[in-house]
Amino acid sequence: MTIDNDHVRLGRRAFMKHGTLVLSAASLSTSKLLAADGAAGLRVGLVTDLHYADKAPAGTRHYRETLAKLEEAATQFEQDKPAFLVELGDLIDAADSVDVEQRYLKTVNREFSAICRDRHYVLGNHCVDTLKKDEFLGSVEQQKSYYSFDRGGFHFIVLDSCFRSDGEPYGRKNFHWTDTSIPAAELEWLEADLKASNKLVIVLAHQRLDVSNNHGVKNNTDVRKTLESSGKVLAVLQGHSHRNDLKEIGGIHYCTLVAMVEGSGVGNNGYSLMDIMPDGTIELTGFRRQKSYRWK
Repeated sequence: MTIDNDHVRLGRRAFMKHGTLVLSAASLSTSKLLAADGAAGLRVGLVTDLHYADKAPAGTRHYRETLAKLEEAATQFEQDKPAFLVELGDLIDAADSVDVEQRYLKTVNREFSAICRDRHYVLGNHCVDTLKKDEFLGSVEQQKSYYSFDRGGFHFIVLDSCFRSDGEPYGRKNFHWTDTSIPAAELEWLEADLKASNKLVIVLAHQRLDVSNNHGVKNNTDVRKTLESSGKVLAVLQGHSHRNDLKEIGGIHYCTLVAMVEGSGVGNNGYSLMDIMPDGTIELTGFRRQKSYRWK
């Protein structure tokens, strides 16, 4: 694991413990809301922005090398035994045809799916550049692009921001990657889902909910308002911008994970393990280029 020694101001609920970012729920207005009675801690494996493709490197992106990097991550996950895996979007890179894109997806998902039976895929813009959503989801055997589930006494929400501002879903090169939003129907579902749960919540996303630049969801303020008003959300895990980042907004940590595709060689890999304690404390352990953060 690589440790970044820069001092980063994270907010009152984050500190370092043995090189690991620790996010505590202690100052939540709903601090009495804990995991289900008797629940043990939960460990989750996280990867994002693999961009696998059988094509030559472009700039800093080394598409073919994703398979070797994923193999290293798989070895770590097999050792540390997370309860489930999450892929936070852009599992594949764009291809010129549906057949080639499906071949990319079949190749990388064969390796990813072998790691753990319980796994979850967040749609990224590259996942549906050439394919349609149902084609991608069908290939990875996932029924929905946004949904929720409970594990270990915690509630997890998978979001889909692969929609244009007019509500049209991404697919078959019908969008520009900077035009990303969560449509009204999904926002309504999100609000209802949060109200229905009595557990602490972790949100899983691809496009960022904490910035208003090209990497941000256009209606991110509406989404954040919904998350904050629930009083249940501990953290949002996200990818898309390929770099490490962490912000605290409205009492919620927005943690952006580093892309696996960036850089040549396994030394430029990046993946994570997230441990969630029964009291809502989160420890995020990063490997290779995935940063840890120091409380200042």
